[in-house]
Amino acid sequence: MDLTAKQKAEKWLNGNYDEATKAEIRAMMQNNLLELENAFYKDLEFGTGGMRGIMGVGTNKMNKYTVGTAAQGLANYLKKQFPNELIKAVVAHDCRNNSRFFAETTANVLAANGIKVFLFEDLRPTPELSFSIRQLKAHTGVVITASHNPKEYNGFKAYWSDGGQLVPPHDKGVIQEVYAIQSIDEVKFSGGEHLIELIGEELDVQYIEMLKSLSLSPEAIKAQENLKIVFTPIHGTAVSLGVRVLQAYGFKNINVVEEQMKVDGNFPTVIYPNPEESEALTMALQKAKSIDADILLGTDPDADRVGIAVKNHKGEWQLLNGNQTAALLFNYVISVRKAKGRATPQDFICKTIVTTDLIDKFAAKHGIRCFNVLTGFKYIAEMIRENEGKLNFVCGGEESYGYLIGDAVRDKDAIGALAMICEMAAYAKNQGKSLFDYLLDLYIEYGFYKEGLISLTKKGKSGAEEIKQMMIDLRKNPPKIINGSQVIKIMDYQTQISKDLVTGKEEAIHLPKSDVLQFFTADGSKISARPSGTEPKIKFYFSVVEPLSSKEEYEKVSALLDKKIEAIISDMKLS
Repeated sequence: MDLTAKQKAEKWLNGNYDEATKAEIRAMMQNNLLELENAFYKDLEFGTGGMRGIMGVGTNKMNKYTVGTAAQGLANYLKKQFPNELIKAVVAHDCRNNSRFFAETTANVLAANGIKVFLFEDLRPTPELSFSIRQLKAHTGVVITASHNPKEYNGFKAYWSDGGQLVPPHDKGVIQEVYAIQSIDEVKFSGGEHLIELIGEELDVQYIEMLKSLSLSPEAIKAQENLKIVFTPIHGTAVSLGVRVLQAYGFKNINVVEEQMKVDGNFPTVIYPNPEESEALTMALQKAKSIDADILLGTDPDADRVGIAVKNHKGEWQLLNGNQTAALLFNYVISVRKAKGRATPQDFICKTIVTTDLIDKFAAKHGIRCFNVLTGFKYIAEMIRENEGKLNFVCGGEESYGYLIGDAVRDKDAIGALAMICEMAAYAKNQGKSLFDYLLDLYIEYGFYKEGLISLTKKGKSGAEEIKQMMIDLRKNPPKIINGSQVIKIMDYQTQISKDLVTGKEEAIHLPKSDVLQFFTADGSKISARPSGTEPKIKFYFSVVEPLSSKEEYEKVSALLDKKIEAIISDMKLS
């Protein structure tokens, strides 16, 4: 087995770890060396979503000791950054198994290092953690969550004083401090309990009031206050605040999926608690059909992602993907702000490089800046921070079902998005239209953009090496033709070079280095390859486009675009 993994496991056996942990290590040594290797071959790292992994024993798992070490590393870094200040931190957690324990572990370690900790009394949405950091003028924040991952996972997501997730240099600074910890004896697990203050309802009220202030069309809500809404938190943290914010906006006909209103880290009614997966919204869809609802919405366990379903132009229920929802939401916010005279020359929106280019198209027509950043909402937060005092952030989002309106929160916010999407539906209904009608209008005007995604899972040490080799091969031998169309441009975010293959011209990419490749073809297709920062996966994103002349042509063109994506996947041997 891997020598490093063996040495780390032996270190845990001989260190100051509890007996139950040591017994489990001994059992793996005797019965399952592969499991032992996967548990210890590396340390959990901070990726686009912080530290995330399967719960269990080992340096590569989420447990008391890896969480404690991460908290100690964060504390050490903070004390170096703010040597003469009383450092303040906010700690929150989601509904997952062990989340409260990990949150209390984090709070105890931070407090034992002399840091004032505001610990939420119970589970709270991730966006409220971000909001609370800013409200309480804290230096940092941590939320214990694995977002939409399966039930076996949990995570430690760290934030900076702006309310955004850690970005360079702070992310690397924290992980360096974590790596510098040579012994678990350096982690202070207790001794500062007097510095921990429980918080709750007072922050809830402030958060909801802030979200209510973002409303753009209160008159439409008043006219459509009985808009028939179906909502599910999928056993997660939006169980209370999701309904409360819809009520605060003025909606009166909110129908919840009762079976999924029970907070449960085992997520008993779904396979994966991820609104990106159609299966996760099956029960909500059944309810929507049974009561003839206007709109369906479901949030993930930590309430930073939201999935929706609407009736299409034939009256059939249709789940929208993250790109479609983002396009609708961005267009609604931009156009209504403009119509009501709220738009300013300083306005800007922000999305990730793998989110639909349809947004760039209508942003240009409306005369609003659209910045594209690397995948990961922390880069949208960074863009907001860099432009504070110069430009005005309006909205941001990414294809993976995360959206943000306004800058009081610095992470994707499904609670705020819930309210704004329902307002958008009320606005459309007030004009005799559906959200699907509006989506088709966008396609007709700007082109029918359709996106696809495949994730190839490669588990363990061998899987990580296989993913690395795939990216090496794509760089060494990039495709010249994809699905019969010439590759005309390659953007390599690791070398930070964009190359026009027709003219040979090279340009610098002014974004941080990242292991991402994008291929652009002559027919308007875009293919992006990106290893995940939080899961053992490599993701391939596909974007294709065709003109749409009328609503009647929707099915025909949609099928054509599906075939185009399938052909690209086949041509690149990804299926």
